[in-house]
Amino acid sequence: MPIPIGTKAPDFTLKSKQASGLVDVRLSDNFGKKNTVLLFFPAAFTGVCTQELCDITAGLKAYSGLNADVIGISVDTPFAQEAWAQKEKIGITLASDLNKEVTRKYGVLFPMLAGIGDTAARAAFVVDRAGVVQYSEQTPTPKDLPDFAKVKETLARLG
Repeated sequence: MPIPIGTKAPDFTLKSKQASGLVDVRLSDNFGKKNTVLLFFPAAFTGVCTQELCDITAGLKAYSGLNADVIGISVDTPFAQEAWAQKEKIGITLASDLNKEVTRKYGVLFPMLAGIGDTAARAAFVVDRAGVVQYSEQTPTPKDLPDFAKVKETLARLG
């Protein structure tokens, strides 16, 4: 069950593979500056995840216009995430939760996806500038996408 609205968002430091090498991605880097959309997704190189993150990339200006940073989180390695992002032209920051700690802290661990092992469930959170969860959703199945209209409505309310 995902952590509820009103909860202090668990801070994290995860690795992301950028052109400059491995870099740290910290949720708290946005505190006091901008809102953050956290998108947990099961696995790189899969159809629904590719659709979701390519759609988000195509609409990224809408999120930046709402003063929000978007971070995608999966249990893939940062190297797999980077290869996927390059292949599919995904333009958001992807962060690796290989040890599944952040996925567990947010309550969105999906056990035994397709018999291959535990992954992140598909989930969306909006974390405000103060670090408080203002939107929390785990989709009914990994094939369902989050309600991005509600994510944007939440961001618009936060200003």
